[in-house]
Amino acid sequence: MNITFDKNDDQLSAILTVHLTEADYSPAVDEKLKEYSKKAQIKGFRPGKVPVGLVRKMYGKGILGEEINGLLGKAVDGYIKENNIKILGEPLPLPSEVNFDTQKEFDFKFELGLLPDFELPADQTISIDRHQVAVDDSTLEETYDQIGRQFGESTNPDVSEATDYLYGKLKKGDDATTERTVLLPINKVKNGAEKFVGVKPGDAVTFDLADAFAGNASDIANFSGHSKEEAATISGEYTLSVEKINRTAKPEHDQELFDKVFGKDIVTSKEEFDEKVRATVQENYDREAENLLNRQIIDKMVDATTVQIPTEFFKKWLVRANAGKLTAEQVEEHYADYERELKWSMIRNKVVEEQGLKVENDEIVDRTMQKIMGQFNLPEISEELQESVRGFADNYLRQENGKNYVNEYEAILAEKVIENLRGKVVVNDNPISAEDFRTQGAS
Repeated sequence: MNITFDKNDDQLSAILTVHLTEADYSPAVDEKLKEYSKKAQIKGFRPGKVPVGLVRKMYGKGILGEEINGLLGKAVDGYIKENNIKILGEPLPLPSEVNFDTQKEFDFKFELGLLPDFELPADQTISIDRHQVAVDDSTLEETYDQIGRQFGESTNPDVSEATDYLYGKLKKGDDATTERTVLLPINKVKNGAEKFVGVKPGDAVTFDLADAFAGNASDIANFSGHSKEEAATISGEYTLSVEKINRTAKPEHDQELFDKVFGKDIVTSKEEFDEKVRATVQENYDREAENLLNRQIIDKMVDATTVQIPTEFFKKWLVRANAGKLTAEQVEEHYADYERELKWSMIRNKVVEEQGLKVENDEIVDRTMQKIMGQFNLPEISEELQESVRGFADNYLRQENGKNYVNEYEAILAEKVIENLRGKVVVNDNPISAEDFRTQGAS
């Protein structure tokens, strides 16, 4: 066996050629033929007495193909590992003319995509804003409205009032193709709210959608179901065909409500309830701000890292690896996204290697146990119950042929990579209101 490795002119791809002689595969093929002859059941021959020559004639070509495929796989993988060649995806076999009836020696070629070395941006050269969200009275009011709608008594009156919701179909002018089901909170309408008061099921209200929400793209998008980009360009009159009026009576702020929202006896007074609501809202925004910071770290690291990608090979590999799911045209259309994902994967792997980041089995099990305890709202549990939860965790991690275990491993490793990169970038705290964060920071 002889293997040659030739880089292409771009230095980002290469052709690996495996030359096989009869001596490379013949012993294994002969051994397989002997095994077949002992097991084969062919009419006219006693079991174990089938001539090897007959077995070769009947099965030789298939056995030869199997053995050569096995040899090729081991040879290619071994060469790549022994020579520490960093490749993208897997080697792609190139078409070759092979005649197992007449040939004794074979050449098989494989195309490789090569991943070059690269440097991460120097420490402290990337600057990122971390939003510090301030929860204002307006945001709290919205939260109390949501609590009221969730836990209050709902009715469907015959005539609408200013605090009701109108359920129905919205369309632009007479264009039925634009029709969609919506829920309109009347108290969110900035201009012309009186049009929606006093209406009944079956009524139709025509209004300027952009003007009704004072041109606020976020409010328009939330109501209409359009994207923010579409909402920003909306104009003209729309018609809301009212099908139902939803009204919710606000619940009393008493122990019954406190228990429904936070659990039995977690809070026992209006003051504690208000404090808990504010803290919970703040925690949610802080978590969203942290998630946004993590996404920004990824985006800026990708933008600031120069990596040469074997583009043409990558495109071919994407189509081959996703056979039947991705076409060459689809890969071309979304190639920029695929390349960014690849660059981030390379950056992540480099950080893991350079920093020696690891994930221990105990970390995976503990994380899974915390998730289970969270689902059952169990902040603290006895030692006996803890063993039961560990059993649930172990069972969960073994499911899906270990896929759940791998997913947890990857999630923890990703968090460690982000945490490591945080120490390499400049993070500037940026105070922002909850409303601005919703409309700008989280977009």
